Amino acid sequence: MDESKTTKLLRQQAALASFGSFALRQSDLLAVLSEAARVCAESMDVPYSKVCRYRAAENDLLVEAGFGWKPGVVGNVVSRADPSSPQGRAFSTGEPSICRDLREDSEFKLPAFYAEHGIISTVDVIIKGTDEPYGVLEIDNDRQCDYDEHDINFLTGFANVLAEAVATSDRTATLRSTIAQMETVAEEKDRLLDQKKMLAEELQHRVRNNLQLIYGMLDKQVNDTPDPEGRRGLKAIVRRVSTLAQVYDHLLGREMTRTSDFGGYLKSLCASLVKIQDASRGAVTLTCTSDEIFLDLNSVTALGLIVTELLANSFDHAFPDGSGTITVDAQAADGPDDMATITVRDDGPGFTVSTESKRHGLGLVRRLAEQLGGTTEVESDHGTLWTIRFPVLPVAAPAQ
Repeated sequence: MDESKTTKLLRQQAALASFGSFALRQSDLLAVLSEAARVCAESMDVPYSKVCRYRAAENDLLVEAGFGWKPGVVGNVVSRADPSSPQGRAFSTGEPSICRDLREDSEFKLPAFYAEHGIISTVDVIIKGTDEPYGVLEIDNDRQCDYDEHDINFLTGFANVLAEAVATSDRTATLRSTIAQMETVAEEKDRLLDQKKMLAEELQHRVRNNLQLIYGMLDKQVNDTPDPEGRRGLKAIVRRVSTLAQVYDHLLGREMTRTSDFGGYLKSLCASLVKIQDASRGAVTLTCTSDEIFLDLNSVTALGLIVTELLANSFDHAFPDGSGTITVDAQAADGPDDMATITVRDDGPGFTVSTESKRHGLGLVRRLAEQLGGTTEVESDHGTLWTIRFPVLPVAAPAQ
């Protein structure tokens, strides 16, 4: 190999290595194809080069990128993807197509731009793809030229680098499309969650407002009912409605979470129940303490009703002279059984088994405790002490 050919070969190898590095860094496929056309033309000492992309629907080869061509060629000119053109022959056979003199090859049907640019010789090599070839890489010369195996190897290597760049571009496009779809799904999920939250909040507000309306109507009816027994029954209903309203108030205050601190709810419930009692009942002091106990909404509701019934009975039956003390205390689970405890104690005269049956709501207390998997105990000696024990399942605290 003479010195000029050696120099050309070394220049081609350096150009291929440099282009490979460029193709790996560049994410714009058209920029990669355009640079490939330029580097190929300069490395092969020809005035023109182009990259043709195969279009399956049209079964043709579109000039996607090029170097040296007049305006109107790149992005517009096509050739049939069959042996009727030099690039079509390379595409259909998969082998390099070398034309030393197009004027002597009458089998080709060439687009007009070949003659307009005075193209005489061409070399085409296929650009492979994952499923089907991407297209062809072609160099064009306006003079006769003999191309050796080193030239063909250089162009074939260049086409292989282009094939990998095309595959990388396809993978990147697929990844970006997948990410875009995931972002769309995430946005739709957030939109649906916001819509669900809005509907839930509206429902909760409606329920709370209806409970308050019912409470007001029943409270008025209590004052208008002359019969003591009837008034007592209405007041029991009023207390239960008020308890449910407190649940919804607490729930809304926690921004619709399904988990609530029962301790905070219990204190607000006790304060509310004190206000419901008749002023004529005298000075009854109610003290409420509680650990921080996180429970689900169903447990909060049931325990709220339990405390309501026990306080109501203490208010109504424990203090004949209209004064006394009631203490409510809730303690978190302590011990291997994971059972929390609520105690309700009054310092009234207590009651016997025969008088317990006369107290309203105590059957409800036991049924609600059993539904929670809990137990009830009552002691009546120098006052009355109710002890409610119930399991506390693991529930995460709501986000602050």
